[in-house]
Amino acid sequence: MIRNMNVELSIVSPVYNEAEGLAEFVRRIHAVVTPLGVGWELVLVNDGSRDVSLQVATELAAAYLNVRIVSFSRNFGHEAASTAGLRYARGKAVVLIDSDLQDPPEVIPQMVAKWREGFQIVYGVRSKRHEETGLKRATSWLFYRLMRRLAKIDLPRDTGDFRLMDRRVVDAFNSLPERSRFVRGLICWTGFRAVGVEFVRAPRFAGKTKYNYAKLVRLAIDSLTGFTTAPLKLATWLGMLIGFAALAWIVVVLFQFFFWKTPNGEPYRPAGFTFIAIAVLLLGGAQIFLIGLVGEYLARTYEQVQGRPLYIVDSLVGFADTKAVGGANGGLLPGSE
Repeated sequence: MIRNMNVELSIVSPVYNEAEGLAEFVRRIHAVVTPLGVGWELVLVNDGSRDVSLQVATELAAAYLNVRIVSFSRNFGHEAASTAGLRYARGKAVVLIDSDLQDPPEVIPQMVAKWREGFQIVYGVRSKRHEETGLKRATSWLFYRLMRRLAKIDLPRDTGDFRLMDRRVVDAFNSLPERSRFVRGLICWTGFRAVGVEFVRAPRFAGKTKYNYAKLVRLAIDSLTGFTTAPLKLATWLGMLIGFAALAWIVVVLFQFFFWKTPNGEPYRPAGFTFIAIAVLLLGGAQIFLIGLVGEYLARTYEQVQGRPLYIVDSLVGFADTKAVGGANGGLLPGSE
């Protein structure tokens, strides 16, 4: 059966262990988008959920003809799920939104209105965040400002993946070959005309966040190494800084050796082993840090050269009129729907 061939608006949402709140998410999407009076679809990307999310999504697809499902063979990560959803979306405009209801679907009509005004990217700006720790807010503040200063992209502050994109933006994004993907950064990199819409970020409707600090650090490293070579230049600057510090230290030691005296009037003799130990630790730490940075860039190159798909699609629901997409960066297993 062919569903909604004339699709003006696509909504893409990665799903990972969201069984408890998925029905409410789909209900709210349906309630918000239907009054817009346009052909639309909701593409749920099951990122290898370990709960019954796929079962719930399949039942919802049977109840709502607008719902389509892309299901991975295993968990490939949020960025891969977002990428797959954007590749399968058919709308003239595409909204990327998480299914945990922290990003309110009720903002979508405002985004559509801005799109109709001529903006090609409409991103959600978090004016307030509920249930976020001070550490999370501080690290987020630091991350966005580092990205804006170091990277070659104008990444808006206090934004996430929640945004609307024109078809031209989506097509440009889909043509990018990177494996280590930072979706919001790649979208900003395309450079199309953008505007923000403010909203209040709500608490999760159900369940727990899937992004722990380890995953957030990994995402930050991928984003920085994917958009700037500035960390590599730290080697030069850090080497110069250590060199100047060493020269200054030598001057201090020589001054102490020739001019300082102990309370007994004897010449002052600095303890040599102390300076040697500190110097070794300082230089050793700097070298290990910089080798790690170089390793990050080499690892990205290695993964890119391997040419493995970014994700593997196990099954499709509601895509009888659509062929599997992805090419070198995504694929469909034989025997899938």
